[in-house]
Amino acid sequence: MPDDPVIIAGEIQIPAGDANIIGYLARSSNESAAPVILVCHENRGLTPHIQDVARRFGKAGYVGLAVDLLSRQGGTAAVGSGGVPGALGSIDPSQFVADFKSGWQYLQGQSFADAARVGMTGFCFGGGVTWQVAVHMPELLAAVPFYGPHPVVSDVPNIRAAVLGIYGELDGRINGGIPAIEEAMKANNKIYEKMIYPNADHAFNNDTGTRYNPEAAQDAWGRTLAWFEKYVRNT
Repeated sequence: MPDDPVIIAGEIQIPAGDANIIGYLARSSNESAAPVILVCHENRGLTPHIQDVARRFGKAGYVGLAVDLLSRQGGTAAVGSGGVPGALGSIDPSQFVADFKSGWQYLQGQSFADAARVGMTGFCFGGGVTWQVAVHMPELLAAVPFYGPHPVVSDVPNIRAAVLGIYGELDGRINGGIPAIEEAMKANNKIYEKMIYPNADHAFNNDTGTRYNPEAAQDAWGRTLAWFEKYVRNT
């Protein structure tokens, strides 16, 4: 919950050269520096559900930062739910990576963040952005893309993050790319594991959506925390 006393959570403004980026940040209410987990929203924008995901990371002892990739358009709320997918589709994908880098650079100047220890997760569209940040941000230690479209395999050599891919068995469109990315990650000696949940579909983690699968979502959350514990917190 937003008013949970063990965390501090709310909207922030992140300077990013030509603009201020809207972010939602959640962290423990104690002042010790914590590792950072970047969170990328679905193609519905920075919704209350994604804010909740950031708060979950705050409760787990991380600094959770979700970035609104429609900040230059006034933010998700200004665009309106019906216009978000189209608006995101009109933005150069390199801007998404740049905005997450700006969020991470902002946290480097905050005493509550141990920004050198940084991981990222994202969902659907945001899973794809997570893969792209892994390609273009060598400082990223770990990534957990949930059912996200994979990068082109020629970009795999640039990935330094340990990647855990989360998938739903019924998500044929995304799952069709698994063999190629898995082969490329292994051929380039990257750390890569995957989990495909039986009887789970695309977006199964979203507890506000019609395809929510509570059993798969609960297990995936546990695996996500364990992955970040190993490759971010203990690095």
